[in-house]
Amino acid sequence: MGIYEELVDSIKMNVYKEGQTLPSENELAETFQTSRETIRKALNLLSQNGFIQKVRGKGSVVLDVDKFNFPVSGLVSFKEVSKAMGEATKTHVNELSLIHPELYIQEAMQLDEESLVWYVSRSREFSGERIILDKDYLYYGSVPRLTREICEDSIYAYLEGEVGLTISFAKKEITVEEPTSEDRTLLDLEGFANVVVIKNYVYLDDATLFQYTESRHRPDKFRFVDFARR
Repeated sequence: MGIYEELVDSIKMNVYKEGQTLPSENELAETFQTSRETIRKALNLLSQNGFIQKVRGKGSVVLDVDKFNFPVSGLVSFKEVSKAMGEATKTHVNELSLIHPELYIQEAMQLDEESLVWYVSRSREFSGERIILDKDYLYYGSVPRLTREICEDSIYAYLEGEVGLTISFAKKEITVEEPTSEDRTLLDLEGFANVVVIKNYVYLDDATLFQYTESRHRPDKFRFVDFARR
């Protein structure tokens, strides 16, 4: 196990608690019998992935890691987010079908009733609990082929890497709603009266709206973050 992974485990196991300062670079270098440069690289990774905040004159302060940071303004895949978090995750494909869109999907995606869309339902599992339900609708004219294997891995990696699409920008809406019966069936929601719903309208570089997504989150595990500059 590498130094970064060991420090992540120590933070997750509360060896180093929220608000506590990690040992200095010199102390960590002595503990791990390595150079300060190697320690510095591990600390930079911890900072990039939201485990610590480097504070001038104080050191590396441990952040709250019981919640995962999900970027609100960014346009990233679940696989990219989970890799950055360093968390054990699994995707369960509940359904993959080619359908004529219901009225609200027609309106959301600006399609007619004769259009075809892929419908993909996926439950996202973190540490043994299913806490995200992603419901994706992708325009068949832009995405002529999908498989369960692609959906279990990364749809965006397939579309950008193999199909050659350029995914450009998205409009997002965030609401808090009561769980549906589908939410309660496909997610581990015992004891939770609400879900956080992020609706994504995703466009290609030619301004084609090709995807509508409802991402339904159990509220206890996520912190939705953004960065603003005046």
